[in-house]
Amino acid sequence: MNIKVRLSKKKIATLLTVLVIFFQLIFNRKSLNIASFFLTPTIKKSISETFKVTRVIDGDTVEIEDKRRIRYIGINSPELHDPRRPIQCFGQQAYEENKKLAEGKTIRLEKDVSETDKYKRLLRYVYVGDIFINDYLVRQGFAQKSTFPPDVKYADLFADAQKEAEENNRGLWATCPLKQK
Repeated sequence: MNIKVRLSKKKIATLLTVLVIFFQLIFNRKSLNIASFFLTPTIKKSISETFKVTRVIDGDTVEIEDKRRIRYIGINSPELHDPRRPIQCFGQQAYEENKKLAEGKTIRLEKDVSETDKYKRLLRYVYVGDIFINDYLVRQGFAQKSTFPPDVKYADLFADAQKEAEENNRGLWATCPLKQK
């Protein structure tokens, strides 16, 4: 018994594709990525939130157009509005610098792990154009590093920024008598 099978190019291509998928599943034991079989490149879009700052609260907190407050992750500026104590050394300067950087400007927000803090403020890394505000404020001595896990993405960067500010006596490191290290 002699059977002749005549396959079209389309059927051969389909059969070969099925065989490739089968061998990938058997030998690689990885999940199947159908997109990898197509020549069209996929483009991943970066999701970023942008908002206009309507008000600066202090050296590490701003309010955006929808009235939500944004608390900068990984840093802490001297207190300006704590009813339990007077304005801390360099608190007014930190506020003024943050105001100069952010007020009335469009900021880009980057989330780490946590969504909000205990005061319901959004926790974010904040950018104005190419300026990473969290880093800038620490590096120029307007704030200190302040790491609270799990939000530690830039902890090493902020530690280096603070070291640089301290070594160069910038901002609060030159002015305030009680320097926390």
